[in-house]
Amino acid sequence: MEDDSKPEQSPWAHLPDVCLRHVFHWLDDRDRSHAALVCKKWNWAMHSGSLWRSRTITFCGQPSREDTLELQRALWYVKKFAKYLVCLEIRLWNPYNTAFTRKFQVTLRGLFSHLVKHNNCLVSLSIKYLALDRLIWRNVVRAQFLKNLATFLKRVSKRLDYLNLKGARVTLEEGCELLNSLSYLTNESFLSEINIEDFFSLHLPVYSSTLFHQTMSKFHSLVILTFNYNCISDDLLNILGEHSAHSLCTLNIKCHIHDPHGQVIRGVSWANLAKRAPKLNVNIFFERVMKHDHLARILLVEIPVRSISLRSCYFTHPDWTMRPTLTNLLPVYWHVLQKLTLELNNDHELLDDELLQLILSCKRMLFLKVWAFLSVTFVERLLQNRAEGKCILTTIKVRIYTARQETSEEDLLLCNIYRKFKYLIDSELNYFVITYPMV
Repeated sequence: MEDDSKPEQSPWAHLPDVCLRHVFHWLDDRDRSHAALVCKKWNWAMHSGSLWRSRTITFCGQPSREDTLELQRALWYVKKFAKYLVCLEIRLWNPYNTAFTRKFQVTLRGLFSHLVKHNNCLVSLSIKYLALDRLIWRNVVRAQFLKNLATFLKRVSKRLDYLNLKGARVTLEEGCELLNSLSYLTNESFLSEINIEDFFSLHLPVYSSTLFHQTMSKFHSLVILTFNYNCISDDLLNILGEHSAHSLCTLNIKCHIHDPHGQVIRGVSWANLAKRAPKLNVNIFFERVMKHDHLARILLVEIPVRSISLRSCYFTHPDWTMRPTLTNLLPVYWHVLQKLTLELNNDHELLDDELLQLILSCKRMLFLKVWAFLSVTFVERLLQNRAEGKCILTTIKVRIYTARQETSEEDLLLCNIYRKFKYLIDSELNYFVITYPMV
């Protein structure tokens, strides 16, 4: 008897289109191209615009064969599906010679040219850690790259919403020219987020530049601005208050020891900005800026500080005494401070009591990360206060430095502390505490 029944189809044949696109979303380019060969439906899914809205292209300084193939595939697919591209991230890892930077410059020139012709929806661009101050960037290659980038920014400035040029390390004039490209057509930029941390070369007193102030006055809708403290002046704070007060929510400020940070900012300038931008929160990150007099000049009571990070990067210095900072400076933010990060080589002073008192005084603090010389009992006291409702921490990350190579005794005490507060840690905390020999 002849069997007229149809062969049973795989359940994959009945997978809804939205689910199939979701599966393709998690595949890399090579796997997507292979999957597209299965059938017409899968090939159609491969060409869904939603899969190509966000792309990352990685340039490796000393690429393996697989890295080279991956880069070629990424560039090919970006060009093929350029019309769908909304977010583009370009990563430059470990450029090691002038030939590589030349190739990078030529490749991006072609990519920018293609996007200008075939893309009308790019709103996010990130090119981080260019380090254009390094000698591997010959002057002619550097100049050509900056010209290409400026031209591209002019073409896309009308719709660009996010720009990240962190670590570009350009001169003051070059940097301002790039930023001015974003306001090329209308003399105003409505970019909502920009990251220019480490954008300018080291040691530049950007805060004193009229050119920089004129450039920043063209941004009229900033929501998030990430930059270095060597850019801050009374004039800049006034400019932000005048042009972006209605939208400004976050300032991320990095203060590095090698950047000028001796300028005097008036508290009234911060107060005026905070008044005009009521949604403003300020996050300040200090790297090896630990002297109390330097911090006191920067940490003014009028700043609406949400997060403070103090990192010594394992360095130590007799003048880096943290006790007055913990007892006098930081407590003024007791009503606004939500996040505190301390990475200190404080082998010359004990700070357990001062740190605990600071935490208890900050009524809104949710996040604590401490790498420092502390006693194990500090953790127990902290958890006891948390259990009694005297603080509202939800994240506790502590690395307890010790001068001893052997830490078994401290580790055992930490295990006992964990068992004592297990109910609290498991149910309410993001908790990670270890000992770390600093020998």
